[in-house]
Amino acid sequence: MYISKVSLVNYRNFANASFQFNKGINTIIGENGSGKTNVFRAIRLLLEDASLQYAYKLTEGDFNRSLDKGKWKGHWIIISVEFDELNDEEAIQSLFIHGVGVAAEDYVKKATYNLFFRPKADIRQKLSELAEGDAVGLQTILNSITIQDNYETFFTGKSTADFNDPNVYKELVGDFENVVFPSTIDASKFGSKIPHQLSVSKEISFTFIQALRDVVSDFHNNRTNPLLTLLKNKSGEIKEEDYQPISDLVEQLNESIEDLPDVQNIRSDIKSTIQDAVGLTYSPSSLSIKSSVPNEAEKLLQSLKLFIGEPGEEYEGGIHELSLGGANLIFLTLKLLEFKYRKSKDTFANFLIIEEPEAHIHNHIQKTLFDKLDYGDTQIIYSTHSTQISEVSNVENINILAKKLNFAEVYQPSTGLTPESINQIQRYLDAVRTNLLFAKGVILVEGDAEEILIPIMVKKVFGVSLDELGISLINIRSTGFENVAQLFHDNRIKRKCAILTDLDDAICDTTINEDDSDRLKKYKRKVEASKQKGLERKAKLDVFEAGNDWIKAFYADYTFEVDFITEGNEEEVIAIIDQVYTDQPTRVQAKTDIEDDGVAVYGKRVLTMAKQEGKGWFAIMLGKHISFKTEIPNYIVDAILFAKETYSNNIIADIIEYRMNKHFDDDDALDFSSCRESLTKYRAEEATLDDLAFDLDLVISDDQLLTFIDKLK
Repeated sequence: MYISKVSLVNYRNFANASFQFNKGINTIIGENGSGKTNVFRAIRLLLEDASLQYAYKLTEGDFNRSLDKGKWKGHWIIISVEFDELNDEEAIQSLFIHGVGVAAEDYVKKATYNLFFRPKADIRQKLSELAEGDAVGLQTILNSITIQDNYETFFTGKSTADFNDPNVYKELVGDFENVVFPSTIDASKFGSKIPHQLSVSKEISFTFIQALRDVVSDFHNNRTNPLLTLLKNKSGEIKEEDYQPISDLVEQLNESIEDLPDVQNIRSDIKSTIQDAVGLTYSPSSLSIKSSVPNEAEKLLQSLKLFIGEPGEEYEGGIHELSLGGANLIFLTLKLLEFKYRKSKDTFANFLIIEEPEAHIHNHIQKTLFDKLDYGDTQIIYSTHSTQISEVSNVENINILAKKLNFAEVYQPSTGLTPESINQIQRYLDAVRTNLLFAKGVILVEGDAEEILIPIMVKKVFGVSLDELGISLINIRSTGFENVAQLFHDNRIKRKCAILTDLDDAICDTTINEDDSDRLKKYKRKVEASKQKGLERKAKLDVFEAGNDWIKAFYADYTFEVDFITEGNEEEVIAIIDQVYTDQPTRVQAKTDIEDDGVAVYGKRVLTMAKQEGKGWFAIMLGKHISFKTEIPNYIVDAILFAKETYSNNIIADIIEYRMNKHFDDDDALDFSSCRESLTKYRAEEATLDDLAFDLDLVISDDQLLTFIDKLK
């Protein structure tokens, strides 16, 4: 038995979300604030005994933020957990069919367990009696509703409905827009009430390991100390005859302490001092000093402390002396051991939920630990924003959270893909960091030059990094764009993916003439072959991206290096000529070629330089000379704008302010006073981007910033 699906409707930052899980190890990844903790809290409300009480204490703050300011009134919170591969044992069957289990071939193999936080029966009755379209009557009822007086928590099972379907929600809860509310609820579809004497949480082993924050303080707290929890569990298994000798020794120790001369002298002095102060009538009838070293197993075990030696050190110290990573690793280990003890009991299923385990743990330990974290008979679900942990996660078992305005979306990256496609993606993710799964937008490139220079150009020219924009630039190398880009789709990851590649158009006339030398003929054929490959590549990508709004290809007319000069960046290339060539005549000729107006000349020269040095090393050399004056090729700017769908006023304003400052540093005669006034108003949403562009055009009319602004609009 394992959790196959978790549906959340109107719960916290989930307006409507569906998580899909498989047997074994599952991963939930997402940025901070995307809802990883909330989905675990939802699961715990249904499956963790300790959290059951909180299921009855939901508040208006637990409703999705899109239902704030009173809009939550009348709506339901729905948390549904679906189990698959139930066995035919009578006890587990009775939990889901609400009666005596059926030990036959048609026993229940899949079932749900649901939490409804809903208006009480009297409110639901009033809503059902409203005439269709009676918006005034509806608002009157809603205005009277309070969480404390009019809401209840209700558990059901054996439902067959898809709670993520908006039409199902209208059938169960009601249509608020058209004012149509059901008078009865179809229990066969939406589930019948779970009897109080039945509880899934009592029949399973469920362990939640919270995010590691301050584990040293947890070790000092008897309530949260994982070592003490383990010792308490074991203390109940100690035989009385084994413990009795220890208990006798503790009693002898207490008596020996009490009999110490100094202790007896102090006792006598206290007694005589009291008698001298208040007399015999008001003095205590007896007074003793007793040693209270506990002789009960549980209390005595509280005195035990864990001492650890860091790897490669002979010194053994307390938990507080360990590094944060060392302490967290020990804490996590003890919690895993606690789970092992618990799952050894006679339960129907074992669930281990781990929240963000990567805190302060070295990258190699993260990968090694969670590569080995597999207990076979246990379903494990952990959340993370660590690319190291996600690298060892199977792409079929990943749920990706994407934060939107007032809600979060959930994506399953392998949905609808063939096994062959899934294997291709998995092999790629195994070999390359998986930060493309975390980004708000992705740019795919296939060359070292683009991988090295694009981040540098963006930072130097716009003053913001790709990371600040939430864009991951991924070098796919020889993997093939389609193999990676297929992740981005309506059915999988709904994020923009820009593909950057070359058209490889001919930089010269490729017509073969009779008087051409053999060397020139060979060169022309090579250029023509590249052109044909470029056309074939574009035709293939045109078909691939057709009908998919999440993917778009952007092309250099020739190649990145050639287009870089075409855009007007010859000075940056000239700056490294002396590093590429050693003899003076060649240096002079190379400079002349780069400054030539014809692409046949400067194109051939820059490609020759890049080939001689290696494109990656050539890009590193070039990167040292990138400045705010460098012109980013238009096709790259278009890809950046596509990959990040929206740009806030503050980001745009930061870019504009950065370029104004750079221009002023370069020429303090420029007057940006009017521009700065417009910029302040723009940040406060009192001026438009057009207003700002107009002022900038009067000062830096030929700046690429204006092209960028025009593209934004």
